[in-house]
Amino acid sequence: MCRGLAALPITCLERAKDLKTRLGILLHKPELGHRIGTSSKLQLGSRWRDSSREVLEWRESFDQLLKSKSGVTAFHTFLKTEFSEENLDFWLACEDFKKTRSKTKLASKANRIFEEFVQNEAPREVNIDHETREITRKNLSGATSACFNEAQAKTRTLMEKDSYPRFLKSASYQDMTKQA
Repeated sequence: MCRGLAALPITCLERAKDLKTRLGILLHKPELGHRIGTSSKLQLGSRWRDSSREVLEWRESFDQLLKSKSGVTAFHTFLKTEFSEENLDFWLACEDFKKTRSKTKLASKANRIFEEFVQNEAPREVNIDHETREITRKNLSGATSACFNEAQAKTRTLMEKDSYPRFLKSASYQDMTKQA
């Protein structure tokens, strides 16, 4: 019967993983879902030029990537293949958290983020040191929009120094730049 994944050559598994990443990126590109009529061909062309310029800008800096919605989507899809998307999800949750103005919502969001990403044995625990984890825990007692700043900065640095360079070297990003 079925011999399972272990019987497949490693190159097949890597190729399947790469195809999954590419398909995920394509599924998140809204312009690919539009029907092209005669009047919308020009709009699609200009959108493609804009997005292709944007794809090339992602390699200029990690900030350029994070400023782009499609860049964040592509990076998130890449991180899923490395099983480390929790880092970006935490960073995005912190960015959303900083926009919260209500004191009661601030406290409940802070606890939810802490329980999901920061506490020991959290379901989606980010890779931060014990000292940063404890500082963040103490910051929760008087939750302000800055209570995750240190943990968020450490996670961002980890992504920028580790995952981002691998993303730029990945086959999916290389394909996007060739198309651009």
